[in-house]
Amino acid sequence: MTQTCPSGATLAEAEAFLDAHPEIEAFDIVLHDSNGIGRGKIIRRHELLSVYKSGRHMPISILGLDICGEDVHETGLIWDQGDGDLRAWPIPGTLKPLHNTLPPRGEVFLSLYELDGTPMTSDPRHALQRQVDLLAAEGLRPAAAFELEFFLLARDRGADGKVQPAHDVLDGRHSRKTEVYSVDHLHGMLPLFSDIYAAAEKAGIKAETMISEYAPGQYELTLHYREDVMQAADDLMRLKRIVRAQARAHGVTACFMAKPVEEYAGSGMHFHVSLQNEKGENVFAEKEEGKWTDTILHALGGMRDTMAESMLVFAPHANSWRRFANQSYAPVSTNWGVNNRSVALRIPAGELRARRIEHRPSGVDANPYLVATTVLAAIRHGLRNRIDPGPETTGNGYADDDGGAMPRDWRSAIEAAKKSAFLKDALGVEMHRTFTAVKAAEYARVSRTVSELDFDLYLHTV
Repeated sequence: MTQTCPSGATLAEAEAFLDAHPEIEAFDIVLHDSNGIGRGKIIRRHELLSVYKSGRHMPISILGLDICGEDVHETGLIWDQGDGDLRAWPIPGTLKPLHNTLPPRGEVFLSLYELDGTPMTSDPRHALQRQVDLLAAEGLRPAAAFELEFFLLARDRGADGKVQPAHDVLDGRHSRKTEVYSVDHLHGMLPLFSDIYAAAEKAGIKAETMISEYAPGQYELTLHYREDVMQAADDLMRLKRIVRAQARAHGVTACFMAKPVEEYAGSGMHFHVSLQNEKGENVFAEKEEGKWTDTILHALGGMRDTMAESMLVFAPHANSWRRFANQSYAPVSTNWGVNNRSVALRIPAGELRARRIEHRPSGVDANPYLVATTVLAAIRHGLRNRIDPGPETTGNGYADDDGGAMPRDWRSAIEAAKKSAFLKDALGVEMHRTFTAVKAAEYARVSRTVSELDFDLYLHTV
């Protein structure tokens, strides 16, 4: 049965894609859960048109899974609803060829809808779209880009059992140096990086600068600024899949943990955001450099005011909290500053017309749809209530202890998120319930696990 696609995708888009790519034999159909994990199926070429005509049935429980892919009953998405099927529909513009696959494959992103076509509100994409629509009602459109930091690791652990940086794929050279901003160091990974860029180009992603980052085996890849914040989040999700797949093809492991190596800095997912009015003007841009507009100041105020109760979105896993340490390039306060990488909210130096806020708390393990949702809601909160962000932090932001009641660990962040009226409104009631229930279940799993560290500390001492 053919139905009207509520996402706006058209059968003509799929038909044109198949005509243009006769070599493609199969497709990954992917929707993203609260952790940002891609869930779905691989379908054959002849099945694609039916997805665009009638959608694809998926169990409602697919959005109620924890990091291990196990049901979290407290989400209310499992037996409370009989684990019935809803319908997933393709997202317009997300049908893309995949690079370096054999046999050739494509992929398309999906979003989940009720059977009557209304959005299933535990889907992170719908949460973000709601905030975009609320800003649009106020005559504002968010533009954004994410930065992607990650580690390239060897497949085998070191003699000490710990992960180790990957050997260069070009010549097998192995460096344990930090190599920050080293151009020559990048050369050893050029075959892999070339495949990443080729895959990004096929996917319509404008991947830009590659940087050797602040730890052995750590890299950063920047993305072109998008006038559509949903597109910016899609870019990040797709690029993570690209990096992981191409790294595997070259015999190394791409790691998107926030803190895989205890001695070095972790990996962030900085979110750059600005607002445009109906004329396409950047309302954050001041007329005279340094004379900040009320708009950017109130946006900063809203972000600061809501950051503590939102930290679970920005640091959603147990490992996320290992990233927060002084002088690790991860913020430990809610402070803001200009051209200062030691603060949580940074106004980068640059042209006035490109004025934006860089939101720095999120780790690369966070869900970009939920990060963007929460940040946009915080901006709306600041603009609506004309919140003063307080004085700018200059110099060492790690010495600034004006963080308010910031949670200092995962459990505190979970409790703060559960109680937060702001976060419930930002994510929507059902998305909030799903997300916090999943995090509470994961916390319980981690808490009951007896690790090697326990034996190391206590086996022969207590």
